[in-house]
Amino acid sequence: MDESKHESAAAAMRQINQAWLNGRVEDLTPLVHSDIVTVFPDFAGKIQGRAGFLAGFHDFCQSATIQEFQEHDQQVDVADDTAVITFRYEMVYERSGERYRASGRDLWVFQQHEGAWIAVWRAMLEMQENAA
Repeated sequence: MDESKHESAAAAMRQINQAWLNGRVEDLTPLVHSDIVTVFPDFAGKIQGRAGFLAGFHDFCQSATIQEFQEHDQQVDVADDTAVITFRYEMVYERSGERYRASGRDLWVFQQHEGAWIAVWRAMLEMQENAA
């Protein structure tokens, strides 16, 4: 296994999470493919394209205040120019005066493009959300 590819893919995932957690949704633009596919929980639908992907993060960041975010159990698998990254997360956020606790697993697929890892596919799995 090429450890440098493994670490650079993991770094790309950290960069994506830090950007949206800090409310810098515009910083995601160069990190995701123009045709990225996002699959909703329980495969209840999907959106394709960077504009829809960014709009989802933008809407969440504008309407919610993140109070806690923890990720764990990250796994990074690399084969040639493709990386699959999955991790569990737990988050507490406030929206419209109400607090929520959300948890689940994210699964991301990255493709190496011109020396950088670019997200091409994301699925939100095992998502649960309850009043906190």
